[in-house]
Amino acid sequence: MWTKTAADASPEVEFGNPIDANVLAEGERRLGRSLPPQLTALLMEADGMVDEYGTDIVWSLDRIVSQNLLFWSPDTFPGLYMPFDALLFFGDNGGGDQFAFVLTPERPDIFVWDHENDSRLWAAHELGDYLRRSLAGDGDWWR
Repeated sequence: MWTKTAADASPEVEFGNPIDANVLAEGERRLGRSLPPQLTALLMEADGMVDEYGTDIVWSLDRIVSQNLLFWSPDTFPGLYMPFDALLFFGDNGGGDQFAFVLTPERPDIFVWDHENDSRLWAAHELGDYLRRSLAGDGDWWR
């Protein structure tokens, strides 16, 4: 379903190999929380998606885990940014801005974090909307 949604938006999108339930469970164990159901389903179809320009529209599970553990650490950006613990980052725009699900309160909406001003802006209603917008859009499509 997710790979078809992405391929319909952009035939040039490339997909990682699917992950299995054991790998997913280990990633969630390392994070200390479950992934959003839509992201879980996508990773079971493709462990990451890259657009025609090499932008990581959806990161691999390993990158999702490592980036979120880094951003959730209280020692990473002390006093520089608002806390990130309510967000689960899963992709970027290739220029430093990152896309995230909201964990608290749990909802399917996707927000973009602007690394230059620490703003968090609504970007998409849910994962399918995000894939269609990001793969068909140019540049800062969420603005």
